[in-house]
Amino acid sequence: MSISIFARSGAVNRLALVSRLGLRAYSSNQISLKDRFAELLPQKIDEVKRLRKEKGSTVIGEVVLDQAYGGMRGIKGLVWEGSVLDAEEGIRFRGKTIPEIQKELPKAPGGTEPLPEGLFWLLLTGEVPSEQQVRALSAEFAAHSKLPKYVEDVLDNSPATLHPMAQFSMAVTALEAESTFAKAYERGVNKKEFWLYAYDDSINLLAKLPTIAARIYRNSFKDGVVASINPEADYASNLATQLGFGADAEFLELMRLYLTIHADHEGGNVSAHTTKLVGSALSSPMLSLAAGLNGLAGPLHGRANQEVLEWILELKANLGSDVSEEAIEKYLWETLNAGRVVPGYGHAVLRKTDPRYTAQREFGLSHMPDYDLFKIVSTIYKVAPRVLTQHGKTKNPWPNVDSHSGVLLQYYGLKEQSFYTVLFGVSRAFGVLPQLIIDRALGAPIERPKSFSTEKYAELVGFKL
Repeated sequence: MSISIFARSGAVNRLALVSRLGLRAYSSNQISLKDRFAELLPQKIDEVKRLRKEKGSTVIGEVVLDQAYGGMRGIKGLVWEGSVLDAEEGIRFRGKTIPEIQKELPKAPGGTEPLPEGLFWLLLTGEVPSEQQVRALSAEFAAHSKLPKYVEDVLDNSPATLHPMAQFSMAVTALEAESTFAKAYERGVNKKEFWLYAYDDSINLLAKLPTIAARIYRNSFKDGVVASINPEADYASNLATQLGFGADAEFLELMRLYLTIHADHEGGNVSAHTTKLVGSALSSPMLSLAAGLNGLAGPLHGRANQEVLEWILELKANLGSDVSEEAIEKYLWETLNAGRVVPGYGHAVLRKTDPRYTAQREFGLSHMPDYDLFKIVSTIYKVAPRVLTQHGKTKNPWPNVDSHSGVLLQYYGLKEQSFYTVLFGVSRAFGVLPQLIIDRALGAPIERPKSFSTEKYAELVGFKL
């Protein structure tokens, strides 16, 4: 195991903590995630206290007027433990790159891609779990997967024409009735115990997301029949099976990769920040995640993967059999000259090819190198950066994560584009819920940034309106 951000060797009196919380004796291969987080927590609390006491008045950044009017882009103002996004390097999960994650996290027997259960453990503790710990977490998710009847009714009574993301948000909101956090708060539990209930809600919520997602998919596009959870299977395998693709071993591997690399992308994106913001008001993980899913549903965020595929299919229909570099370059210029953007290219932070795109491209090269849509995506990758650079209005001419995911799903027969963001939402829950648990454990306050009117900003910068 790697050493966590939460703990250093010898920093925690484990025996005393185990005795006080009634936890079983520590073993690197046997301790549960909840118990391990409890062990690491005192050191983390101490670190944050010392950091704020000694460096709390240190200036860490400057804000210019354009940032206030430009969506607060780049303002340093959030604490997010799980990942950090570097403009040139890309994402690191607890300091680990995507290739390192693919190499180090436990895998299914005979599999090659990381299990998202392992990423959840890593994001919460900073440690790479053992295979045994991940198997136990898979079993815990499976044990809590059954949906209440009223949630099934919410989904079954939704019109098939209602966008899948709206159905997803409704179902997660409805699970509020199951929230142990909300019930504990009403009882008046000590705030130091908030994280325990946030943890239980997060496990319960994550456990039910595959069945919710599958019920939406099967109701909206298929026969309404959803397979049962296999208590012996891993999370992504159960999701694939419930969707109706469990017989395809390659699709199972794709789901493991997809859920892992889409989970976390710093705290400033809309879905992550919204979940954290709503959680800061001590709303339950259910209500907080539902709010984040509503943000993810926007076309400038998670729904971009749907729009990318729609654009690629439109490109294919317009070009017919001629999908050469020359033909695609001409089509890209026509798209730009018509005042449209090239979907799937550019990123708010990154200034290079998104490592998540690269991971998906490598998967495609291994499993579908001759697929016509994969070849088109590959050709666009050759042409688009040059065109966008010449065009001169895109800060980052390189592809982002949305450029590839839809094509991979199409290859295996999951062709309903409007459902793609639901899969993104299942994955994003693995990234945002650990931070909710950490925030409750550290007693994070409600978020309340200062706002000004245009008149006040003009006064601050000495400008006469």
